[in-house]
Amino acid sequence: MKLTPMMQQYQAVKNAHPDQILFFRLGDFYEMFLDDAILVSKELELTLTKRSTAGDGIPMCGVPYHAAESYINKLVNKGYKVAICEQIGDPKAKGLTKREVIKIITPGTVMNESALTSSKNNYIALIYEENHAIYLASADISTGECFYSIYDGPDRCQLLFDELYRLMMPELLLIKPFSYERELKNFLSLRLNNCLVNELTEITSQVEDLMLQHFDVHNRPDNKIAHKAIATLLEYLHETVKTDLTHLNKLTYLDSSKSLFIDTYTLRNLEITRNLRDGGKKDTLYDVLDFTKTAMGSRLLRKWLEYPLLNPKKINDRLDAVANLVSDFSLRNNLREQLKEIYDFERLLTRMEVGTANARDMNALKSSLYVLPAIKKSLAKATAKLLANIHQKISTYNDLVVLIDKAIVEDPSFSIREGGFIKDGYNQELDEYRNIAKNSKRLLQQMEEDEKNKTGIKSLKIGYNKVFGYYIEVRHSSTEMVPENYIRKQTLANAERYITPELKEFETKILGAQEKIVQLEYNLFTELR
Repeated sequence: MKLTPMMQQYQAVKNAHPDQILFFRLGDFYEMFLDDAILVSKELELTLTKRSTAGDGIPMCGVPYHAAESYINKLVNKGYKVAICEQIGDPKAKGLTKREVIKIITPGTVMNESALTSSKNNYIALIYEENHAIYLASADISTGECFYSIYDGPDRCQLLFDELYRLMMPELLLIKPFSYERELKNFLSLRLNNCLVNELTEITSQVEDLMLQHFDVHNRPDNKIAHKAIATLLEYLHETVKTDLTHLNKLTYLDSSKSLFIDTYTLRNLEITRNLRDGGKKDTLYDVLDFTKTAMGSRLLRKWLEYPLLNPKKINDRLDAVANLVSDFSLRNNLREQLKEIYDFERLLTRMEVGTANARDMNALKSSLYVLPAIKKSLAKATAKLLANIHQKISTYNDLVVLIDKAIVEDPSFSIREGGFIKDGYNQELDEYRNIAKNSKRLLQQMEEDEKNKTGIKSLKIGYNKVFGYYIEVRHSSTEMVPENYIRKQTLANAERYITPELKEFETKILGAQEKIVQLEYNLFTELR
């Protein structure tokens, strides 16, 4: 079958991403073709159509780009990878628009707030075996967490499985060969059957470069084999997310000797954080105890239940803090009310760092920062050592609160590409363009009145559409009164549409102002972010 240039472009991109569903941007839609279209139409119950070519029709289906997030989330939740191929070149330029994959969304790398569960982490993990030891590296790119563990000795396989059950990651990277591959697959099918497994055949060749890029000298493990596992995970994340990941800059070692060991069967059968019925939170110990007011607190409580403390001093410090809060009603009540205003700092700041945060995220950050001084003040009277330390460590950001409040409107739209979210008075140049756009309606009405008076055509009206831009519309019954400088553009059933040099000049001025407003708002926002 002879393919069109566009389909040849699609096929070239698809060949580079064979194991991913390709969302191929065409104008206002993401289109899928061939096997991807057949698969997606079934999974998302979309209408499957065909694209006409020289031969048989090519199966295709599509979704509007502005609504794509929900469709992508559904596919990722089903365990698929989605490659987003955007129009990089100018769509108005002659010839085929340049396109390339700007990111790949997988179950373990998704960062859309709507796709994440606030009360639990979204981990991705990697397993690597060398010298009879198993190395586990894991990260949650939505919160910036990154950690590793090493398992050796006769129980290493079971210890690994116990940790995987706690992580409940939706995506796992396995570097082959792995001695316990059969046991791992049995475990995953029994306990984590929704986990997507990606098999790799080698470690990254950029081990030390990636370790240097992400972690300072005091934050790198002495074990060089651990470097291989961590760096390979980081390389996969870079290749997938295709954006700044410098927020993955703190590496933690999971030291099993510092917490009470709870194996998979105990964690499961006691229903500590997941119930036996459907693996959910309902009717678990976690469910009974979780009265936290923030998403971060809920995730932290979950970790405390899955990794109980062993150190008596740390246990007593925590109990002293609890006793302080139990005995001081006003402190406890004030903190509860104040913490209600705190959004998910970890995921908010990650979206800021990777450049996906929108204006609503900015306002959520402002609201969260605004309440920090009150929390710090409340904790000033705490007597427990742990709470006093928290009081000392809380920083306030009043200048940033004022800046965001000055810049962003109270109820901005989700998109930062359509304008309307920067406040008047924040930027002089933006205010000037808005003034032009604001007065356009009045100027247009004035122009219409002037034309009516000049021509004597009382039914004359000025309108706008996306195809012809601004036009003057005159009914057929009055066309003999149309002046010579009117240029006919369109004939309708009961009217004629015209343009004039003055009207085209007005259109250029107004439409140019609107485009500049949208672009300037976007630039101001990215600068603020």
